[in-house]
Amino acid sequence: MKKLIIYCLILITFATKAQEKDKFLPKGNEKFAEKNYVDAEANYRISQAKFKKKSKSSYNLGTTIYKQNQPSEAKYQFAKAISDAKTKPEKHQAFHNLGNSLMKEKEYSGAVEAYKNALRNNPTDEETRYNYALAKKMLKDNPPKKDDKKDKKDDKKDKEKDKEKDKKEEDKKEEDKKDKEKEKKDQTDKKEKDKPEEPQPKPSGASKQRIENLLDAVNNEEKKVQEKINAQKVQGKPSKPEKDW
Repeated sequence: MKKLIIYCLILITFATKAQEKDKFLPKGNEKFAEKNYVDAEANYRISQAKFKKKSKSSYNLGTTIYKQNQPSEAKYQFAKAISDAKTKPEKHQAFHNLGNSLMKEKEYSGAVEAYKNALRNNPTDEETRYNYALAKKMLKDNPPKKDDKKDKKDDKKDKEKDKEKDKKEEDKKEEDKKDKEKEKKDQTDKKEKDKPEEPQPKPSGASKQRIENLLDAVNNEEKKVQEKINAQKVQGKPSKPEKDW
């Protein structure tokens, strides 16, 4: 029984909350019509806090902030309104005003996309079509500037890559040089190894006495030859004639 009572109380609470009317949104609209944007913003913020998924609160809050010349904050409210929007008209209005905020910040690329999405939800809106054409012209005349910091960072990375590449090439050259020197040395060593050895005189096995006998025999032969030559010279000499008396 207690559980049933608790369950009923929960249902009553949810039903009451569901039936609760947003009193702050109309109050904000009244202040907005009076151009009292500060009070309008306060009411819209309360409405947004109480009804978190109500896109109208976020859209009106973004418009009020935009009127106070704060497009940077306004665009976040329009983005929330787009996220919570349930119908195409709600999405169209939110995208349109998001484009206006981006145009005011000179974010032309984002503005082009916002207006394009607005037209997808309402292709007949001529004001959106005009803003879309204007945003494209401004983007063409003012192309996005490159991020200098990013470029410098990219340049640094490129230089490091080039440096690493050069080092690898130098290491490879050095390695190739060593390989060539080793190959040349191996070839030289091979040639030296394959070169025929010069014949070296072998030591004689003759004894000292035999060598002396051989020398004596040579000397005797030379002596005999000399004696023979001398004998031939004597025989060939003419004899002296006797004296006549």
